[in-house]
Amino acid sequence: MATSLNAILGTEIKIKVVDIGANPIDGKPPYLPLLQRGEARVVGFEPAPGPLAELNQKKGPNETYLPYAVGDGKTHTLHFCSASGMTSLFKPNPKLIDLLHGFPDWARVVKTEEIATRRLDDMPEAAGFDLLKIDIQGAELMVMQNGVANLRNALFVHTEVEFLPLYIDQPLFSDVDLFMRQHGFVLHRFDHPVSRVIKPVLVNNDIYAGLSQLLWADALYIRDFTRLELLATDQLLRLALILNDCYNSIDLVLHILGEYDRRTQSNYAKIFEQKGLIPGG
Repeated sequence: MATSLNAILGTEIKIKVVDIGANPIDGKPPYLPLLQRGEARVVGFEPAPGPLAELNQKKGPNETYLPYAVGDGKTHTLHFCSASGMTSLFKPNPKLIDLLHGFPDWARVVKTEEIATRRLDDMPEAAGFDLLKIDIQGAELMVMQNGVANLRNALFVHTEVEFLPLYIDQPLFSDVDLFMRQHGFVLHRFDHPVSRVIKPVLVNNDIYAGLSQLLWADALYIRDFTRLELLATDQLLRLALILNDCYNSIDLVLHILGEYDRRTQSNYAKIFEQKGLIPGG
């Protein structure tokens, strides 16, 4: 866990997080350190009853979870799969899934349900977020396209992207990346890239083992750091907090603190360097 930026600088920066598809199946969210220190307020959306109940049972005072499916404001068919992590507004794609170990079972649709979706821009609970985390099995771009107003002031987007269509007609990474660049974000890096082998090959008798074929990853998008003049002064500190405490991106933290110091005649960048957090510094 990174050293808290608030502790380093003696500040009290706080952020708002919106988590769409907050199902805890994938483990700890990246913003957990901020949430545990009371430096983040989280609004999560999860339409699946089981995961939603788990989230509400374990939530703290700075967490709110709502049973809404976020999308384009229209009614869609939700495909419940035998593995809850594969439940999606899109139908699983057998042409790809049948080539992958385990996926024919995990992606088996056990029931469908017509579900009304809500646009991100139409939900007052979501307004004003700094960090958007989104993982909804292929419908991420749909949410972003219907959340443009909120994205204008967002600082960081953590989204799952697919490189091959696990679902029929789903947008892929290239579609998401084009949209994000058109709206003032740049790709920071990929987290947790996942590969799988193509049948009949099996590595070490492990159906989860990968080899050469990349399937999906988490794509991390940051507001364009070559155009920091477009950010308000208070946004600079919130972005630095996210980058430091959630992603340990200390080079960008120093760059952003330098811009903050230039505007305010403070010395946060020097303090950050003096803590010995910069490799070779």
